[in-house]
Amino acid sequence: MKLKDLDIIVTAPPAPGWGGRYWILVKLTTDDGITGWGECYAASVGPGAMQAVIADVFDRHMQSENPENIEKMFRRAYSSGFTQRPDLTVMGAFSGLEIACWDILGKARERPIWALLGGKMNDRIRAYTYLYPLPHHDIATFWTSPVMAAEAAEDCVSRGYTAVKFDPAGPYTMRGGHMPGMRDIAQSVAFCKAIREAVGNRADLLFGTHGQFSTAGAIRLGRALEPYDPLWFEEPIPPDAVEEMAKVARAVRIPVATGERLTTRAEFAPVLRTGAATILQPALGRAGGIWECRKIAAMAEAYNAQIAPHLYAGPIEWAANIQLAACIPNLLMAETIETSFHDALIRSSIRVEEGFITPPDTPGLGIEVDEDLARAHPYAGDGLHLDMQEAPCNYAQGNAFEGGAPVPKD
Repeated sequence: MKLKDLDIIVTAPPAPGWGGRYWILVKLTTDDGITGWGECYAASVGPGAMQAVIADVFDRHMQSENPENIEKMFRRAYSSGFTQRPDLTVMGAFSGLEIACWDILGKARERPIWALLGGKMNDRIRAYTYLYPLPHHDIATFWTSPVMAAEAAEDCVSRGYTAVKFDPAGPYTMRGGHMPGMRDIAQSVAFCKAIREAVGNRADLLFGTHGQFSTAGAIRLGRALEPYDPLWFEEPIPPDAVEEMAKVARAVRIPVATGERLTTRAEFAPVLRTGAATILQPALGRAGGIWECRKIAAMAEAYNAQIAPHLYAGPIEWAANIQLAACIPNLLMAETIETSFHDALIRSSIRVEEGFITPPDTPGLGIEVDEDLARAHPYAGDGLHLDMQEAPCNYAQGNAFEGGAPVPKD
């Protein structure tokens, strides 16, 4: 069995587009006709350029190779061009292709991927979700409304979720870490208070940030949130300052989580060594794929750290996350996004039920991809999957954070 053909589909989820502006799906086919699906997460170049990178990585390092040789192909890509160091773009391309190889291997052996990685450890996987507007909410005002957030949290808990995530703390910008404004701190506290009052002890609060803050600013904000006992304080400062993040972890009595912007164990290892975080959030479509993230999980075990696979993408990366989550002992929970488009794209082959996910027993990723649906929603925009804001934090009028891919204004 050898890898033969590559197809790339860039699909855009319909508005409001939870999961990013577009998803880069890859389809590999072997010389004996087995197909495998993968997803490349959050490229830092446009989709046209990224398709060229994906094709080059496949042609250069993977075509005509036995898909079993995951380690060999990883080492080729990781070492390409005399590098042997993390490269977000190359590893993002490889990650999606690697996931597709595992899908092929599972189908060839008629076993789920988790069965090829040590077997099933978790019969049910605890899911969590961001808080998204309910049908009667005004999207524009939702992001700054503790009342609406509390209503959304109550809805999630009524559907069985035991953890909800929210990010009311102001903009993430290209300028790096900033000191939060007093309005942002007050708004963050108000969100925590309202959501905690709504859900009580039925659910954990997951406080999301995106590396917005300076070290001192993150500590200041984190200490203001401590009375509401969030389960985690996510990526409180930019991810390239690991020792500074460790200072935050030592100063704040909330566990720090990080990892969605990191790639390969080379970037996760310093996080563990310094104590910067005790919860790792690899995005499998960026961090090196399933096998590399299995290594990251094993490495985390030695530091008594837990894994919470990240998802702000499509359902194929989600399916890969579930395969990893099924087989590791140090799983905390897995992020999920429930939209009709996510569900339809994999023909409802994985579902969240009462706040938990049952890992599929069907071969490979355990999903059936609706290829026609993916092709029927091509991406026609010019933005990236996620964008950083150029304008600085607004200390005078306050900030309204709508995520990195806000809904277009009419």
